[in-house]
Amino acid sequence: MGSLLFRDAEVVTDGKRRVTDVLVRDGRIADIGPVTGGADREIDARGKLLLPGLIDDQVHFREPGLTHKGEIATESRAAVAGGVTSFMEMPNTVPNTVSRQALDAKFARAAAVSPANFSFFLGATPHNLEEIQRLETRRVCGVKIFMGSSTGDLLVDEPAALERIFAKSPVPIATHCEDNPMVRAAEAGARARWGEDVPAAEHARIRGREACYKSTLLAINLARRTNARLHVLHLTTAEEASLFAPGPVRGKRVTAEACVHHLWFDDRDYAALGNRIKCNPSIKEPADRAAIRRAVAEGRIDVIATDHAPHTAEEKAQPYFKAPSGLPLVQHSLLIQLDLWKQGALALETLVTRSCHAPAELFGVVDRGFIRPGMWADLVLVDPAKPTPVTRGSLLYKCGWSPLEGHAFGSTVEMTLVNGHVAWESGRLREDAPRGRELEFLPERR
Repeated sequence: MGSLLFRDAEVVTDGKRRVTDVLVRDGRIADIGPVTGGADREIDARGKLLLPGLIDDQVHFREPGLTHKGEIATESRAAVAGGVTSFMEMPNTVPNTVSRQALDAKFARAAAVSPANFSFFLGATPHNLEEIQRLETRRVCGVKIFMGSSTGDLLVDEPAALERIFAKSPVPIATHCEDNPMVRAAEAGARARWGEDVPAAEHARIRGREACYKSTLLAINLARRTNARLHVLHLTTAEEASLFAPGPVRGKRVTAEACVHHLWFDDRDYAALGNRIKCNPSIKEPADRAAIRRAVAEGRIDVIATDHAPHTAEEKAQPYFKAPSGLPLVQHSLLIQLDLWKQGALALETLVTRSCHAPAELFGVVDRGFIRPGMWADLVLVDPAKPTPVTRGSLLYKCGWSPLEGHAFGSTVEMTLVNGHVAWESGRLREDAPRGRELEFLPERR
């Protein structure tokens, strides 16, 4: 595999920033500090940031069954272009990923086509507890429970079924928390007022704060009662954030995530973007966005992810009730966070902790998420002074659009390394790079 040496990079890891050298050899980080001697390739990284690769713990890559929206191949390429070197993908595909056989098919597909490292969630249903209990804990990142915003078997909102899953899962449980009866009642009220063509901005009230808070509180109480390891996905309200303890992720049994679109947009953006930013849970008020940012800074929210969820432009252009929820984000997650840093909203060290370190610690990922000797060399080299305009032609998503089109980010992802191999460089994917690896997890993670 050879060796690669970054000279004089501003390395951000473990809550610190320092200008130093980083040597990569045989896929791993071999040395940090003034490195004597050379390497097969040496990169002058003066003025550049060197970060750990982002670990995105919530993406929807749409394969199998929904490949007109996205595929593991296309969306993982967008991920590495944006500095995301590892992803954990969700089970609401067609068919749903609710069996070990379906998981195996996804792992095999990713091994064949993904330049990024990968793992997959098993979807919980009221009826697949045996599948959950027999999961390979070193291989599968977690169990996903849709406590709202789903249909069919993937919606689990019956108390006895939830209690069984929380009590018996051998891996972390990740929940989507919205109270389904409250959402359905709000939808009926909106339909009575506007018919089928509800204004997009009403989404913030249809999927409102009370539905989120009620479901999140239920999940937390279940976790405490059963001693489950719980990770609540995509918080959107100040009230929810207040339910979580501040501080480092290590030692916590109940943790929370924020997504970049809830850190970036607020409900004023519906006027320009409409259903293109329709997502579940919804983008809410400016005060909620500010509260989520504060919670990230305080460590009440432990992880930043994307909930990358592509749909076609034609699907999103439909009237409110037909337009699906979700938006494509994985190519621009890091750039969003770097702009937030430049705006003074969040510290760079905090963003690296939430996007790289915390997902690794929370899920028990082996040898990733930090820039330390011996770790896999999942690295991102960033030019913080070179803008990146978001244009239709620059997008690698299969859906071919982004709600961020027209914005120019203040930084550029110059290079992404996955397992020590250059996967993205100078605006181009390296198709000769090896495929990513299965993420490995610590065996005891309940």
